Amino acid sequence: MLQVAMISTGEEVLHGDIVDTNAAWLSRLFFERGFALSRRTTVGDQLEGLAAEIEHCSLTSDVVIVNGGLGPTSDDLTAQAAAIAADVGLEQSDYWVEQMREKYQKLNLVMPQSNLKQAMLPEGAELLENPIGTACGFAMKLNRAWIFFTPGVPSEFKKMAQEQILTRLKATYTETEKLDCHRFYTFGLSESGIGDTLASVSLPKGYELGYRSSLPFIEVKLFAPAADTYALAFQQQMIDLLGENVVSIGQTLPEHVGAQLVAKQLTLALAEQYSGGWLTNWLQDYPNAKAQLRQGWMLGTVEAAELAASDQLASALAMATASRENTTSDIALVSGPIYDGKVAVAMATPDGDWAQVISTKRQYGSRDMRSLIATVMLDMLRRWLDAQPVMGQFSSLNRESEIFLTS
Repeated sequence: MLQVAMISTGEEVLHGDIVDTNAAWLSRLFFERGFALSRRTTVGDQLEGLAAEIEHCSLTSDVVIVNGGLGPTSDDLTAQAAAIAADVGLEQSDYWVEQMREKYQKLNLVMPQSNLKQAMLPEGAELLENPIGTACGFAMKLNRAWIFFTPGVPSEFKKMAQEQILTRLKATYTETEKLDCHRFYTFGLSESGIGDTLASVSLPKGYELGYRSSLPFIEVKLFAPAADTYALAFQQQMIDLLGENVVSIGQTLPEHVGAQLVAKQLTLALAEQYSGGWLTNWLQDYPNAKAQLRQGWMLGTVEAAELAASDQLASALAMATASRENTTSDIALVSGPIYDGKVAVAMATPDGDWAQVISTKRQYGSRDMRSLIATVMLDMLRRWLDAQPVMGQFSSLNRESEIFLTS
């Protein structure tokens, strides 16, 4: 089995100041292409430690991806560490010096002398082009491994990984089997609950099942041999078992809702108190949903003392009806204020109006709670668009009360 390792570099990654999105992205990409990572490590800006890790991976892996540390500053030590691991010196790439100068000239700037450091590569290394930035990559054979050194800037790293490194690996290691990833998203179920429900599904050899929990969703991923004719049948079996808690297939919930709104030529208005504009902002990233959003209001969340005696359901319903009428939209979604840990959400449609009061079964931080409430709102709309019961069943939420008023 091909052994593939990744080394991420930098104190900011090691100590959690930034999230290592590059490693997560590469793990997913390589797994789907048949080059699953067998080792992932993070090393700070320490020359000896990085050199030792590069040497160790060169002895235990067939392919190594080293990410970061190719910049012009004193804490960018990757090229020097690679030279130490290989017991060679550094040499300047005149070609890359010229490439960097041209990049600066296009911006009407003079290249700083510090950038010359980015053209210093281990002797004998093969340069990898970077059409975006000034940090070239490079590749070298050390012990049993081919080692690829890549810039840390995500856009530069991804382009280099896809267009140069992955292309080379596929040409060299032709017996690896590419996997297709069939994915769908669930809401309102726990990962353990999903695992128990899907335990009855018997997958053939070469299939793998994975989960990715990212509040408020749990993504279920079925990895299958490329173009396998049975994969969709297995995916459908899992979807049937999980039922109405599957909110979208092969796309995110906002993408699914947006596509449905466009297909049905329906417009949407939002009025958000507790969710604080979360849903309005969320939909801006999805062109179809954004195009059908007629108006979004963010309303104050001050809790009045008299709210204790008020009817949260009635208030939310009234706000939804008013939002729909005032904007001449087809649909309106509303989140009311929070009181005693409970939030009312409502939806007004041509078929009738729904409202429910929601509380959580455990404590969430403010951001997570607002995200959950916004997702409940969007899931109500999704269910109505898909002709499903509007009120869902959620293992992580309580429905304190609900109401439906027909048109």
